[in-house]
Amino acid sequence: MGQYIELTELDFDEKTKSGVALVDFWATWCGPCRMLAPVIEELANEFEGKAAICKVNTDEEQNLAARFGIRSIPTILFMKNGEVIDQVVGATPKSVLADKINALL
Repeated sequence: MGQYIELTELDFDEKTKSGVALVDFWATWCGPCRMLAPVIEELANEFEGKAAICKVNTDEEQNLAARFGIRSIPTILFMKNGEVIDQVVGATPKSVLADKINALL
């Protein structure tokens, strides 16, 4: 069973440098982030072995949030080989997220 990856400043570059990654910037107090959490878990299962499904807690990793200019959460970055290719802000339907991942695979 696939599981999302909790990223920190220490391992962010290593975990996103190759292949496709979805990175969800979130916080525990954020209602839309909590609504999105089960979707992120489903995507982690569906894309296991194909794409890295990751989460960054913005309260704990403020430097990462600043590095990527995260101004509101949830913000989801779509990365390929370490580069940000696309992003969405706000609670987004699973189908939209899956389509964006598939487009990068």
